Amino acid sequence: MTIRKIDGVFSVCKVTNYSKVDLSKPFCFTGRTDEENSLVCRSEDVPDNTTERDDGWKAFRIQGPLDFSLIGILSKISTILAENRIGIFAVSTFDTDYILVKQENFDRAMDALTKSGYEII
Repeated sequence: MTIRKIDGVFSVCKVTNYSKVDLSKPFCFTGRTDEENSLVCRSEDVPDNTTERDDGWKAFRIQGPLDFSLIGILSKISTILAENRIGIFAVSTFDTDYILVKQENFDRAMDALTKSGYEII
């Protein structure tokens, strides 16, 4: 399986609403529940109506599209990273999964995944 590094530094945020989120930017992930409005985006794209943010995330994509019948892809990768004491923030789309790790752990994450047989591009 192939993993593609994504350029840039990301932020994980809470926003009051999505009125100031530029949905035309690449890598703009939103999630709304009855308790919060979340946003994951490149750090330079964080809107000014953010109430909380955690900066310093790097991202990679599991090359897809991935068929919905495939089982355990995210679980295997998260297990490898957990065994290496690397926390993750995962985002899923229709076609694939994205995994974010803190900047200081990114090279270790890539090394661990390479040693486990993943191709990194």
